[in-house]
Amino acid sequence: MTTYRLSTPRTHRHQLRFREQRRPGPVPLVAVWALTRAGMLWLLAHDTLGIGGVGREVHVLYEHWYGRLAHGVLPADEAAWQYPPGAALALLAPGAVPGLSYFQAFVLLALLADAAVLLLLYWAGGAGAWYWTCALPLLLHVPLARYDLLVTVLAVGALLAAPAGRTRLAGVLAGLGALVKGWPLLALTGTAPGPATRRSWTAALATGAGGAVLLALVFPHTLGFLRHQGDRGVQVESVGGSLLSLAHLAGWPGRVVHRYGAFEFTGPYVAAVAGVSLVLTGAVLVWLVLWRVRSLHWSESTPADAALMAVLLFTVTSRVISPQYLVWLLALAAVCLTFRTTTQRPVAVLLLPAAALTALAYPLLYVDVLLVTPVGCAVLVVRNGLLVAAALLSCRLLWDESAPDVLRVP
Repeated sequence: MTTYRLSTPRTHRHQLRFREQRRPGPVPLVAVWALTRAGMLWLLAHDTLGIGGVGREVHVLYEHWYGRLAHGVLPADEAAWQYPPGAALALLAPGAVPGLSYFQAFVLLALLADAAVLLLLYWAGGAGAWYWTCALPLLLHVPLARYDLLVTVLAVGALLAAPAGRTRLAGVLAGLGALVKGWPLLALTGTAPGPATRRSWTAALATGAGGAVLLALVFPHTLGFLRHQGDRGVQVESVGGSLLSLAHLAGWPGRVVHRYGAFEFTGPYVAAVAGVSLVLTGAVLVWLVLWRVRSLHWSESTPADAALMAVLLFTVTSRVISPQYLVWLLALAAVCLTFRTTTQRPVAVLLLPAAALTALAYPLLYVDVLLVTPVGCAVLVVRNGLLVAAALLSCRLLWDESAPDVLRVP
């Protein structure tokens, strides 16, 4: 009979953890958060680093979509629209803030979401709040000009609700996040077998399906984003893109073009690289199922550890790696660090230089990245190498913790 290492009820154990951990006073944490976010705001206000125009995503593209969405039209006919229908709610939200321009309201909401993540992590205890406070600025001002912070707070809330025994709330939050950007559903990857999984997954599916139906009644063509996603090629910043960059330096005749809202490679063998990425993504699904089936031990940190592992794996096998993807990974790593039993501390450390190199690639050296210069290529190769190493290490550490004897040879 399979047994699970759960020595005390989850809710009681979670409460004990909060009693035993001594939280330092919030003043130094809030001061550092305010100082670093002021620096990020200053960079966004000037927006001249590297290629510049980081905020253009908001006051040009997002505001254009807002105008269409406000009239009940989902921009599914535009190739750059590659988001689930719930993204419409995130893009409409700034228009509801009185007295501010769309851009100002968007940045304000991003800061509030950032602060909400900080509050949740501080409430949970551990080193997660400090990690989040100090790690996010490594991405410079990019997080404030993307709506990913609004999604991240839902995923963080889901991961911290489950250990507190609020599994249905965790499912609802994950379902809402999936409606907006998909990946928060992976927060449920490591829920403990039994009632916790049934309650959280049922709530997530009900929330996602119900929300999708309601949005379909308001906006037509809510599934149009799937076609645009399927047509995408290999983005320059992806793992496959960094390999093609190396090939380009060696004489491969491919080139970089702008389409589907991103810069992608075109030329011989690009379709094959994209196909391999899709196969590897399928292999990730198989691995996650294998891990769940073979795992024998669950601790309170397993859901957060598994979520970080899953998102890392899907990130490195994707045809696209945008700078804001690091927002997700840093947030998940921060959640892991709120638990004393986490296996992912080395992974969280690897993500710090990966985040710094991400900012170096965009916006600082983005021209070099697009022109595929040796410098731009080197930055991408090292950054993606760190992400691949982090993904593999995450798998190994979590497997050794939850299924240590399964693959051991006598």
